[in-house]
Amino acid sequence: MTIRRFGLAMAATALLTTSPLAADAESCKTIRMSDPGWTDITSTNAIATVILEGLGYSTDIQTLSVLVGYQSMKNKDIDVFLGNWMPAQQKFIDELNEAKAVEVVTENLPDAKFTLAVPTYVAEKGIKDFKDLAANADSFGSKIYGIEPGAPANENMQKMIDANDFGLGGWSVVESSETGMLAEVARATQSKENVVFLAWAPHPMNTRFDLTYLSGGDAYFGANYGGAKVYTLARAGWPAECPNATQLLKNLTFTLDIENAMMSKIMDDGMAANDAAKDWIKANPGALDAWLKDVTTFDGQPGLAAVKTSLGL
Repeated sequence: MTIRRFGLAMAATALLTTSPLAADAESCKTIRMSDPGWTDITSTNAIATVILEGLGYSTDIQTLSVLVGYQSMKNKDIDVFLGNWMPAQQKFIDELNEAKAVEVVTENLPDAKFTLAVPTYVAEKGIKDFKDLAANADSFGSKIYGIEPGAPANENMQKMIDANDFGLGGWSVVESSETGMLAEVARATQSKENVVFLAWAPHPMNTRFDLTYLSGGDAYFGANYGGAKVYTLARAGWPAECPNATQLLKNLTFTLDIENAMMSKIMDDGMAANDAAKDWIKANPGALDAWLKDVTTFDGQPGLAAVKTSLGL
């Protein structure tokens, strides 16, 4: 190789190693996400949004029921969902897997739980298990308070009623929003009335109310009081199209403490979700180190530095 050709080769190598290269397709710059209207998913979506915006992406978050959200992923109208609660959503996942419509990105929360609960003053009357409800039907109005129509948990409860399991054949599921359900719980607790409802962790309800999770519902909600794991899903093919954004979502895992704190900021302090996310990250900047490992900005620059700059850290 001549000196001139060697110099040109070195220059080309230097150009390749110093020029930013976008890892993701242009179509990845806006990431379409769904939110069933649950504050835990609103919280994790907000953290993802704040970080993605610092990396030069944007998010388009659509409020959709679980059923519609999954159908939208199947139709390729939604890219990412951070709220795949398992095993409660097993039926939906089986259908999506059969259609090869989604890919699991990561387990984003390992120690959630999700089953029926009562205020502890109700449990102290001896109502601590699913099988204890039927004998006290009148005091409960034969009602179980659930969340939004179409939610898998509501469907599980309706199956339980239809099968007359635990003697609950004459009961009904009251479908409402998360906020509406908790308003009914608050009303009942003020007058120490009996009320049974869907409860889960993470959620500020666990500190707002003195709750007792009911035993006995393993067949419908899983063992260990509805012990659950939450997964991040992507529509089929999206991780290959958007490897850099996918790397962030692989890294983006949470704890009960993180989500409880975020949800409290939104529900108790009245903060907008993205403002709550910025507030939490600024108070816990060390979380960014793991979340942004091996992640770049959309145009290929170091991701951690960019996000810290965007947040004024």
